[in-house]
Amino acid sequence: MRNAKDIIRRRGFTIAEVLLVVLVIGLITTAGTGLYMGTFKGMKVRKAVQDFLLTAQYARIMALEKQTPYRLELDLANQGFWLTTLQWDEDSEQMGLQIVRDIYCKPVQFDEEVTFEAVEIAPGQWQTESENEQQQTIIFSPNGTAQSAVVQIGNGRTHYAISISAATGKAKAYFGSSENVVATTTDLEVEQ
Repeated sequence: MRNAKDIIRRRGFTIAEVLLVVLVIGLITTAGTGLYMGTFKGMKVRKAVQDFLLTAQYARIMALEKQTPYRLELDLANQGFWLTTLQWDEDSEQMGLQIVRDIYCKPVQFDEEVTFEAVEIAPGQWQTESENEQQQTIIFSPNGTAQSAVVQIGNGRTHYAISISAATGKAKAYFGSSENVVATTTDLEVEQ
């Protein structure tokens, strides 16, 4: 039969057992935090892509509805974009480019990890000479066409490519890099 001292000694944990449990909990927490941060950063990229896609779709619709060109301005230096169009300026009493700000559209600034990783825009009929490498423009025309473009947005790990069709002005997003997405111009008169 066991005595009382042996029973009391067996009820506790050794310091090695306690340290092992703390180590396992620490490893699980670290792995969970790393997984969460990767998911959170990917979510930021998806939000930026969604904002860009919705702005491009809005630009196409408004160009058709208002019968005036809409310009999707990409600020590569500051990692953001906005929509502009010709509007009447009451202060100067003349037409001028104005940034579109309404319930459906506003300027967007990416979070610090998210960037324009690649931008390929075909020249178009509305293109101006004043544009430089740090500011690119995709123009949506009143007849429903647009400049053909492929824009890659990402954070170094997660990438999305957005293509804008020249013939229809429609924008689509694809998961992955822009290498596999080709900006093409469709010739509607070619027989197939």
